[in-house]
Amino acid sequence: MGRFEFSFAPIEGVCVVERKRIGDSRGSFSRMFCVEDLAAVNWTKSIAQINHTVNKKSGTVRGMHFQRPPYAEMKLVSCLRGAVWDVAVDLRAGSPTFLKWHAEVLSADNLCAMLIPEGCAHGYQTLTDDVELLYFHSVAYEPSAEGGVNPHDPRIGIAWPLVITEMSARDLNHAHVSDHFEGLTL
Repeated sequence: MGRFEFSFAPIEGVCVVERKRIGDSRGSFSRMFCVEDLAAVNWTKSIAQINHTVNKKSGTVRGMHFQRPPYAEMKLVSCLRGAVWDVAVDLRAGSPTFLKWHAEVLSADNLCAMLIPEGCAHGYQTLTDDVELLYFHSVAYEPSAEGGVNPHDPRIGIAWPLVITEMSARDLNHAHVSDHFEGLTL
């Protein structure tokens, strides 16, 4: 019996992973990660890093972050408390969905995670107060490979669902995509 259901987004490699909950009078159980099951959606690497974020206020935006090759990473992002609008932007050179974005609601209630492939930027907006996320990464963070695109970039045109209440200066100061950017070559 598989512990996950998969649905694919219009961006190649972006996938919603719905965890199945098993429950009884004691409570419930759901699997967060299984390399065998996730191989079906091309997670073929080990987990190199697991991160946990806490966000206090609804409307907070974090992102849009990525790592440049050779440190490009896959992420599996799950919401443990509250709800977020999770976004992936395709930055892969030659991709038919280059600079397109896709978003999904992830919440503690819906048990959904989003798998973001290498070469995509990732970010989110909190839809509730007191949100916690857990990220599984295929590659450890490498400061020299850090990249980001501006969450307000009109060329990408992310339609954030709420007024942005909080954003770091670092994220706000990410450059807009230039006309010369041809994408990440993986």
